Amino acid sequence: MSNTQFAFLKKSQAPSRAALQASIDALGFDLKLDPTLNLLEDSGFSPCVLAGISDVGFELFTEPAKDLIGDNDEFLESIGDSDLAVNMIWRGSMKDCASVLIVSCALAKDFGAVISYEGEPPEPFENLLEATREAIAEAKKER
Repeated sequence: MSNTQFAFLKKSQAPSRAALQASIDALGFDLKLDPTLNLLEDSGFSPCVLAGISDVGFELFTEPAKDLIGDNDEFLESIGDSDLAVNMIWRGSMKDCASVLIVSCALAKDFGAVISYEGEPPEPFENLLEATREAIAEAKKER
């Protein structure tokens, strides 16, 4: 079974790989993004290195936010003027889950992204940060 985390942000604020990596580093997470990552153009598997472990990553693609949300006015209100949806998909691995949550934290904190798991109402940043720490702790057990 797959899981999807959505990050809604303004396309004009979509970070470069370097800016996103700097945000992850500033948050204190040990995640290294694919050196060739291009958030706006990549589609497919995006490998990462989590705490020195290289068999980590997630599926990535972007689409216009309106295409994903459709006519759900309540959800449209929750994302404000975001016009881009970044879709991050993982399967059962907690390492992959942790990588998605780390990227989500960085996008939310420094690039104005609104984060939603599976289309649920967005969570406050502090809740996302706590969930990320818990996922990292669980991921360490998978080694």
